[in-house]
Parts: sequence; structure tokens; C-alpha cells
Amino acid sequence: MKPFDYERADDTDGAIATVSDDPTATYLGGGTNLVDHMKLGVAEPGKLVDITKLPYDFVETLPDGRVSVGATVRNSELAASHVIRQSYPMLAQALLAGASGQLRNLATTGGNLVQRTRCAYFQDPGTPCNKREPGSGCSALEGWNRHHAILGASEHCVATHPSDMAVALAALDATVVVRGSEGQRRIPVTELHRLPGDEPERDTVLEHGELITSVELPAPSDSARSAYRKVRERASYAFALVSVAAVVEVDEGTVRDARIALGGVAHKPWRAEAAERELRGAPATEENFRRAAEAELEQAEALRDNAFKIPMTRNTLCAVLRELTREDRA
Repeated sequence: MKPFDYERADDTDGAIATVSDDPTATYLGGGTNLVDHMKLGVAEPGKLVDITKLPYDFVETLPDGRVSVGATVRNSELAASHVIRQSYPMLAQALLAGASGQLRNLATTGGNLVQRTRCAYFQDPGTPCNKREPGSGCSALEGWNRHHAILGASEHCVATHPSDMAVALAALDATVVVRGSEGQRRIPVTELHRLPGDEPERDTVLEHGELITSVELPAPSDSARSAYRKVRERASYAFALVSVAAVVEVDEGTVRDARIALGGVAHKPWRAEAAERELRGAPATEENFRRAAEAELEQAEALRDNAFKIPMTRNTLCAVLRELTREDRA
């Protein structure tokens, strides 16, 4: 690990000014992703600005029914929140499916959202990786690519986004509140992360120095049913091969609304808009579930080792939709 400066932020404006003015500086939250990459030599910040003491450790219900989650709330605390478990059970399920208990005790809401999209080659400085070193090539294209993307990839990067929480937030239509040197802006979670294109080194649309301060969840619907399902190679501490987050409203056997996001299949949490269009207004039948899944996967492109992800995504999505539209479901 190379030497670096450390500074604990006393206020938000000071933290933003420090990072904005220093191209080598970055924020430090729980450090579960950043510190690992510093140890591996993948990340070499010149200064860490510790934001854990800033006043963003809250889960608050707003007057209009929305819920605001502070950026420094730990993943374990958010999963255990009565408000989240009661009104957004899918989010609690996704959080508990992520990482390990020890990591959830450290990882923060904001840090989870800005963790690097990555694969094993990104974390190995001895191999070419366009995300780590633009223009060096993508080792996964012809290498080990079982876990890699089937949607939205490019010739420059086929890594998949690792977060479970972000997939649930995408299906919930959450909004990220960000502050920077130019003031505050609000970004839908579905627009926060980027597909790789020809700039795979850029994971998000955030500018240098911008700081996530909170995430806002829409007011819950009494008629909505939600679930998160993760398929992985072992029971804990593994990224998703495929995951599905879905919010569905059903009225007399007809899908009135559907919001679906997929994990493990793309460089960002993948909002399944084609599937949603197929489902809205359609009878809640197995035939329609499969039609929706096929519509979403029409543009899927498999690599040498991950063609299994296409039927796995279809089957997982259909299983979640069956679960959410059962007549006997409370």
C-alpha cells in the first residue's frame, strides 16, 4: 500500500471542497471496497476524507410519505430498520443477501452505491483491464467470463455490477441526493450508474468531489407486492449470477403495474423496461411471464462461459412473478 494522507471531515462543505480541489482525493465511508483495492494496488488515492461522522446516519419518513435514508447508514442497520422491513421488504431482503454480516456492519448506503463495478481481472494488476487502465484491453472477453454480462456490455468491458441493494433501489424508483461544489442535484438510481461503452473506467455519472448524502424512496403502496431473489454459487458472500428485484401490483388477476430490475447481468443494475411493458395490463399467467422475460432477453449476448445466464434470468424472473401474483399471497 502506498502512503496517503487522511483527514476526518467535520462538515459536508469542507469535505466536498477538499476532495473537489484534489484530483487524488476520495471519500472514505465503510471502506469495505476501497481499502481492499488499496491493498491490491488497484486504487492509489493521495488523500482519504473520512465522512463517517457527517450527519447522514438516519432513516426518516418525510411528510409526503417518502422515506429518506442517509448515506452513512450501515447496511445492517438499514436491513433491520422497522420502516424498511415493513414498507420496503424487498430492500431488506436484498441487503441481507449482500456480502457477509461483518461487511454489512461496515458498509454504508452511499458506499454501496459507488462501489466499483468489477471482475477478477480488474482486481489483478498483472492482467490487462480497460476499467483499471483504459486502452489496455479486456482480459475477460477471451478469458474466464462465467460471471460476466449478457446485457449492455461493450468490447471494452463485460464486468457486472456487484450490488444487491442497488438492484432493489432501481426497482423501487429511488432517487439519490448528491451535493457537490456546484450545489445539490437529484439523480434517479436508474441513471446513477453507467454502461461501459468506450469509457468503462467510469462507473457512475458523479463528478469528482460530488458526495451522496441520502437516498429517497417513494411512498410505499398498500397494493404493491415485492420480492428480491438472488441466484449464486454459494449461500453467502458471493456476487449474484442473476438476481431479480420486482414490485408488482395485481388487480383481479391482471398486472396493473410492474417495476423490475436485474442484477448480475450488466455493468449496472438493469431496469427491465421491456418486461415491464409486456406485463402491464396483461393477465398474470405463466405464458405472459415468459413472454415478458423473453422480450427483456431479446438483446442478450452470451460470452463463451455464461450462456447459462440467459435461461437462468428467464426462469428466475418467472419464479418471482409467480410468487408475487399468487392469489393466496397476503
